[in-house]
Amino acid sequence: MKLTIVIPCYNEAATIENIVAAVLGAPYDEKEIIVIDDCSTDGTRDILKNKIESKVSCVIYQPENRGKGAALREGIGKASGDIVIIQDADLEYNPSEYPKILQPIIDNKADVVFGSRFMGGEPHRVVYFWHRVGNGIITLISNMLTNLNLTDIETCYKAFRREIIQSIKIEENRFGFEPEITAKIAKLKCRIYEVGISYYGRTYEEGKKINWKDGIRALYCIIKYNLLR
Repeated sequence: MKLTIVIPCYNEAATIENIVAAVLGAPYDEKEIIVIDDCSTDGTRDILKNKIESKVSCVIYQPENRGKGAALREGIGKASGDIVIIQDADLEYNPSEYPKILQPIIDNKADVVFGSRFMGGEPHRVVYFWHRVGNGIITLISNMLTNLNLTDIETCYKAFRREIIQSIKIEENRFGFEPEITAKIAKLKCRIYEVGISYYGRTYEEGKKINWKDGIRALYCIIKYNLLR
């Protein structure tokens, strides 16, 4: 089966080469790698043009900064693999874990797999208490409305059968993508699995971008895509 890895990035000059190298080295034979630059201003674009374009399948340059959801909409639309997985451009998630994330789909047990940072015994860096509380609240409210029992809807690592994710219209431009896509796959009655993953979270000083405003938007998106549609 062919795997498409979709990598949205914004101002990741410090990590983009390393994450692409890690994805290229991931233990999966047939890979398509699509990188979407969300109008970076820190030199990421120069690195992509000079060092990365020749190593990956496709690089998309957004004409303006629109957010993670908008970048994913572009990248997923161009995917041709049997399975599509999302990979952030930082170093918080480890591409060496693709096999265990993809296995439920390969075994025809799942249509969608979430890589959870909060289940299993994998290592994770200890960072922000209130982020964990906020994530728990968002996941809980999402579960109440979707009737799912996920532990981590805000995880980057989500893998989909391509026909599933390409059938969904992605409307959110920023981090609202996560609750939006969770609500929409729940309504499709997809077979959803979770697997535990490691997590090497970074601080704001190291480049973390999500903030409390995105948490408020996530709560709005949970209501919007579960109750108002």
